[in-house]
Amino acid sequence: MDTQTVNNQITKEELDRAVTITNRINSYYHSKVVGQPWLGFSLMAALVANGHVLLESVPGLAKTTAAKVMTEAVNGAFSRIQCTPDLLPSDIIGTQTYNMATNTFDTQLGPVHSNFVLLDEINRSSAKTQSAMLEAMQEKSVSIGGHTYKLPDVFIVIATQNPIEQEGTYVLAEAQLDRFLLKEKLQYPSPAEEIEILNRIENDVFAKSSSVASLDDIVYLQNLCKRVYVDPSIKQYIVNIVQATRIADQLLPSELKGYVEMGASTRAAIAFMEVAKAVALLNGRGYCIPDDVKALRYSVLRHRIMLNFSAMADGVKEETIIDAIIGAVKTP
Repeated sequence: MDTQTVNNQITKEELDRAVTITNRINSYYHSKVVGQPWLGFSLMAALVANGHVLLESVPGLAKTTAAKVMTEAVNGAFSRIQCTPDLLPSDIIGTQTYNMATNTFDTQLGPVHSNFVLLDEINRSSAKTQSAMLEAMQEKSVSIGGHTYKLPDVFIVIATQNPIEQEGTYVLAEAQLDRFLLKEKLQYPSPAEEIEILNRIENDVFAKSSSVASLDDIVYLQNLCKRVYVDPSIKQYIVNIVQATRIADQLLPSELKGYVEMGASTRAAIAFMEVAKAVALLNGRGYCIPDDVKALRYSVLRHRIMLNFSAMADGVKEETIIDAIIGAVKTP
């Protein structure tokens, strides 16, 4: 560990403050949302790592609720954009309108200028609109009438898509999927969880409560996350995993060979490192361990590796391939 790294080490006091903040947000989240534990953890990791999340599930599994709850917890600004084929880029990023009284054009900022933006059914918007939104996600700014408008420091996009209904949709290209830090798949709740949901609805638990943290707290967590120490052996482990996705046929057991069409890009390695830092911080550590890399392996990789039609025909899931790849790479 070099001198600069030692000087940049996270102190116990800083970690204690981070744990206090994350515990408050987690407690608030679980007081509102029943089940979907990995969704809450993924949203927290994305919030700390300052990344965006793609959620895939059938309708009615608390995607919108989860996004709103995270917003309420930190007293942020929330926007919900319902994507449709006729949605225009200007409907999202904003536009200029003519003011007859002043004989000038006024800039009207769009709903993307919020801390949390829910893009509902992103695959129902046209490719042009998707590109405009994804540019805002990447650049953290938008251009309207030749002027650049910076988006908020805390800016998280939570996009949703329904994997069942594909009629009239525009499938996200692989390069666009890669822009999302994480992709989470939601499952149906258990019978006990569904009863708890009914009880909470009856008791009006979902009514808005006072926030438990602030946007400044989130900025603090994000800055602290950048200082989490990643040992060279952990970086090598991340690179080995990403490299393994590109030579999967050489590493996977015979029953899984031939299913991977395309491996992960370098952005996957970056995502692994950023997410591992966030997971370490959420676990109260200022340094990464291999388990931090593996914790959200599905969420990092499931939208970055492409399986072929044979995998679809044989019912082979991305998660099965990911586990086999992780198992084939030596853990430091």
